[in-house]
Amino acid sequence: MIPWLQIDTTRVPGTDVELRLMRRGAEFSMMLGQNELMNSRLSGSEEALATLACRRIDGVKRPHLLIGGLGMGFTLRAALAVLGAQARITVAELVPAVIVWARGPMADIFGDSLNDPRAVIREADVVEMIKASPSAFDAILLDVDNGPEALIRKANDALYDLKGLQSIRRALRPGGILAVWSSGPNTAFSKRLGTADFEVNEVGLRATTKRSGAHHVIWFATKPLPASR
Repeated sequence: MIPWLQIDTTRVPGTDVELRLMRRGAEFSMMLGQNELMNSRLSGSEEALATLACRRIDGVKRPHLLIGGLGMGFTLRAALAVLGAQARITVAELVPAVIVWARGPMADIFGDSLNDPRAVIREADVVEMIKASPSAFDAILLDVDNGPEALIRKANDALYDLKGLQSIRRALRPGGILAVWSSGPNTAFSKRLGTADFEVNEVGLRATTKRSGAHHVIWFATKPLPASR
C-alpha cells in the first residue's frame, strides 16, 4: 500500500491548531489532529451542498453565493457547474495556506475553477463577512467545520448559535438559503434554526456519489419571503 506523505502544515489563524495536508498517490487528505476534515475521494455530500442549494434559488437571475471554506473546492466546482453566467460566488477562506495548496499541490483537483470569472476567493473570516454584508447573498453555504459546532476554532461558534443564525438571516435576501454541511445529525441545531425564524429542511446524504459511505447531513434553511398584503 502506498504510504501517506505529509505535504505541508500550517496554523489556523487565531489558534494553536495545526492543519496538515497529506497525500497518498493521487489522493489528498486534510487533517486536524486525528480528525480528517476532508478527503479528495469523498466529495458527494459536499457537492450536494452546492447543487441542492442552487436548485432552491434557480429562479434568481443573478444569484450571489457566499461559500464559507474553500477546502478542496468540491462545493465551489459544483456550484460553478450548475450556475449561469450571471452568477457570482464569493469564497471566504480563513487559512492562507489552503489557498496556496489549491493553486499548488492540489491544482489538478481544482482545475480551472479558481480562474472562473464568476468566482472570487477571499482570504477572510466568513463570520466577519456575514456581519458586514446585510441583504447581500441569495445563498450562504457553510462547510468550515465537521458540523454546526466549532471544531477548527472557538470563534466559529458564532456561525451556529442563535445570535449567529440571526446575523446570517440578515445577510440573506428574502427567500435566501442557508446550507450547512455536517458529518452527522444535530437536533439542537435544527431547533435553533427554527427559533431564528428559518424554514428548515434536513437532508441525509452519503459521503460518496455512490450508494455507500458514511451518512452526512445538510440543513437547508430558508429566509421566508415577506408576507403579501
